[in-house]
Amino acid sequence: MKSNDKPARYVITGVTGQVGGAVAHALLANNKSVRAVVRDAAKGAAWAALGCEVAIADMNDTAALTTAFLGAAGVFFLLPPTFDPSPGFPEARAQIEAAAAALRAALPAKVVCISTVGAQATQTSLLTQLALLEKEFGGLPMPVAFLRPGWYMENARWDIAAAIDTGVIPSLLQPLDRPVPMVATADVGRMAADLLLQTWTGRRIVELEGPRRVAPNEIAAALAAILGRPVRMEIVARGTWGDLFRSQGMKNPDPRMRMIDGFNEGWIDFSTNYAGTCKGETPLETVLRDLVGQASITVPRLLLRPALRNET
Repeated sequence: MKSNDKPARYVITGVTGQVGGAVAHALLANNKSVRAVVRDAAKGAAWAALGCEVAIADMNDTAALTTAFLGAAGVFFLLPPTFDPSPGFPEARAQIEAAAAALRAALPAKVVCISTVGAQATQTSLLTQLALLEKEFGGLPMPVAFLRPGWYMENARWDIAAAIDTGVIPSLLQPLDRPVPMVATADVGRMAADLLLQTWTGRRIVELEGPRRVAPNEIAAALAAILGRPVRMEIVARGTWGDLFRSQGMKNPDPRMRMIDGFNEGWIDFSTNYAGTCKGETPLETVLRDLVGQASITVPRLLLRPALRNET
């Protein structure tokens, strides 16, 4: 472990991803001490340069996680995404068990955990991994807040190439005029950092979406305005999804397909109505402009990447 002269207080996992990084930056901006948890020292160098303490821990290593969590005023936990899980989600179960054991041993003052919209759904899908996380972490002895964000606006990253190249974006979300709860990762990070600085008891659920819900057609219209060219969405027929995902290398596409079914059919949604959710400030157009700006550096030509989470 590498340390500076300030005691580490807030421990951040997933710090090299968009949400974890946003949490750490928000805490640093508030003059809080941060311990960044990474899988190898090279990934921690940039955080050490910002004054963070760096802990090296794999998410399957209970002992290393325990050391990373010791003495924390709060732990931000993000389950590494498994987009192509084995049947029964053994990969997620192992990481959840390791992290829960570490938290019980280290006893930080509180935990803020990234979950997902629809974590309460009873049907099995890719998001079941986060339902398992809520169930296990719900029994921890310290206060735990589950932050349930909507569909990440940044998933539109995988639409930029098609919008630029052909003006036609293939869409799994359908019908194309159905609004979906979406949120920017920056807003998720800010909310998580704010929760870490709050005090509560027991188990808490916070549901977060953006300023308004967004339909696929609205993404196309916004990109058309940004790019100055016609852009439209085109439905990808449900019957083709399995072959499509297998052609991309997936071995078990059913959980992913069921997740998208859940958004399309409405059984993946928040547990409360629109009025009861917290709202982020970042509009879709801001996120899309940033993504288009990044496209000049690199634009992945992969079709319809997973929508679960993008932090690793």
